[in-house]
Amino acid sequence: MQRLFTRRRFLKTGGTAAAAALAPSVIPASVCSALAPSNRINVACIGTGNQGVQDMRAFLVESDTQVVAVCDVNRGSGGYKTANQFLGREPARQLVEQFYADRKAAGTYRGCDTYADFREVLARQDVDAVAIMVPDHWHAVMTILAAQAGKDIYCEKPLSLTVAEGRGMAEAVQRYGVVLQTGSHERSSRQTRFACELVRNGRIGQLKRIVAVVGPWNKSGPVGNWRPMPVPEGFDYEMWLGPAPWAPYHKDRCLYNFRFISDYSDGQVTNYGAHSLDMAQWGIGADLSGPEEVEDAGSQWPEDGLFDVAKTVHFRARYANGVELECITREDNVACRFEGTEGWVQTGYGGFFTHPASLKTSLIGAGEIHLGSSTNHVRNFLDCIRTRQQPAAPVEVGHRSATFCHIANIAMRLGRKLRWSPEAEQFIGDDGANRMLRRACRAPWRW
Repeated sequence: MQRLFTRRRFLKTGGTAAAAALAPSVIPASVCSALAPSNRINVACIGTGNQGVQDMRAFLVESDTQVVAVCDVNRGSGGYKTANQFLGREPARQLVEQFYADRKAAGTYRGCDTYADFREVLARQDVDAVAIMVPDHWHAVMTILAAQAGKDIYCEKPLSLTVAEGRGMAEAVQRYGVVLQTGSHERSSRQTRFACELVRNGRIGQLKRIVAVVGPWNKSGPVGNWRPMPVPEGFDYEMWLGPAPWAPYHKDRCLYNFRFISDYSDGQVTNYGAHSLDMAQWGIGADLSGPEEVEDAGSQWPEDGLFDVAKTVHFRARYANGVELECITREDNVACRFEGTEGWVQTGYGGFFTHPASLKTSLIGAGEIHLGSSTNHVRNFLDCIRTRQQPAAPVEVGHRSATFCHIANIAMRLGRKLRWSPEAEQFIGDDGANRMLRRACRAPWRW
């Protein structure tokens, strides 16, 4: 019986059933420190770049969590979002060990392992959860293998690179019974939740129109006849490419700039749109579905160069209830404005605005629609590891929001109006567009 109840199973049952089966050999929680190793959730961070380190710091400050491993194909270098960043697996390990050392009387700590291959992380029996903060083209493979290994998963947004990948990820999470939190952190924002509750409870009257904002390019890549570059020492480029098509190395292909190349990302539509369009889906109550029409409205694309995603995003979509959405490129990066017959509300990185102003002090009553209570996205994920409840941004919600991003990109690329079936997850009467819903994986990778 003691062999059957592993530490992982103890965590995933919240300790109750397992404790009863093991009594009296399990020490009561009342005589254990809340920080005892047996009570901690061991987390491994896969991807330690710009967003990865931000997420890793969020795990470090949680007292019931231990970051036991970091994984990245880059040993350590510059070349990330800002010029002063030096990131990768070795800088991440040093950050973790310094963080824990500062909290120990001895002032030293050694206990964070480093890996270049994520499969070695998944093979560790003592890892309870993984945080996947890698380029989008890796999300499906890593998430599905992590689910098969029984790991709970925090996966950065956008959840997937294609609609087909997202569906495969959702099915794997359900099949293996793991918890997945999509990194759509606006789902844990009081401001965003309140805005969506105002809309869902009719405070702006009948919803008519939504304006979603995505930011412009914040990087530039080589144009014309650019030349390949030698792969830097300490960087496993072949592993970085993984399931994506082979391509010659250039410093502007990898690290932060991956999001401007369609083999690895869908540009700012999936970067910022994974927030703005997610807000729209939440506010309209279409978290588990999506629009039924989407069309290009004047997007602009680069004529040549390494970067090949939409430079100016502009599309329109229509929901089954007649609500129209327009998505535009604007400097405030992430925003969503809901316009109704009796007012409007806007939320995003630029702040919270309403008309009339009295909406800001409106109270959501006990019998009205409430959209959760999470205010800390990582904490919510960790709590759900223990309770086995759905997190603030579960896999199906993350999949549907990413799907909206993907079908919008397809419509903009094709330059025409497309009809979409959220139920079938297929375009209606357009085989060419449907072929763009999935991509082949480069061998030996598959999902």
